[in-house]
Amino acid sequence: MDQSAVQAPVQADVSEDLLLGGRVRLRQPKVGYRAGVDAALLAATCDAKPGQRVLEAGCGVGAALLAAAARRPGASFTGVERDPAALALAMQNIALNDLAEAVTAIGADVAGGFRALALPAFEAVMSNPPFFDDAGALRGPHPAREGAYLATDGLAAWMDFLLKAVREGGSLTLIHRADRLGDILALLAPKAGSVRIRPVQPFADQPAKRVLVRAIKTGKAPLVLLPALVLHDRSEAKHTPAAEAILRGEAALDWT
Repeated sequence: MDQSAVQAPVQADVSEDLLLGGRVRLRQPKVGYRAGVDAALLAATCDAKPGQRVLEAGCGVGAALLAAAARRPGASFTGVERDPAALALAMQNIALNDLAEAVTAIGADVAGGFRALALPAFEAVMSNPPFFDDAGALRGPHPAREGAYLATDGLAAWMDFLLKAVREGGSLTLIHRADRLGDILALLAPKAGSVRIRPVQPFADQPAKRVLVRAIKTGKAPLVLLPALVLHDRSEAKHTPAAEAILRGEAALDWT
């Protein structure tokens, strides 16, 4: 473990939060983009087996990366992040959670393509790509959030990176806006199939705002639409029991 990273005091503009019911400690900015439910759900879908290699494109400070590693001991994880400040926190968080043997984070831009990393293809890739391609679609986010919300090179660049990063027969998983599902399927179609989709609904009587999508590179099986995950009900609880169990790391979000 890098003891200097663990012993370093938390900066005034950084908070230290707990994920998976306290199993993962996460340092992240107090202002700007902060890890939330999307990262937790993405991590919960990871089903990597021991010995397999997983890449996350746009890992930020490492929330999904570290939660997935905590859920899947024996697998190895690599995060790619272009923002130097986020990357520095990701490296702190890896050390903070004593996961240096299983997790690495490297500085690179998805727009540069996977081949620029000079790495062999992975058994699995995952991502929570920026939700917007057009800066005009954003309603004045805090400048610190813009990089996380705006895909300056478009969703196509992210999908191309992921498709090149995963080996044939490997899995590609992402969480995104439900209204971009058509675009996602079109970008996957030339090279990946066996698509499985799980909608994520805020309430049972409201449309899905997110979709979790799993595809297999060169897969040929028919598309499957799975039952939705409902995050909230009308009780006083913050989340439904199913969602709470997933967020606390007590249950996985499988693809059946």
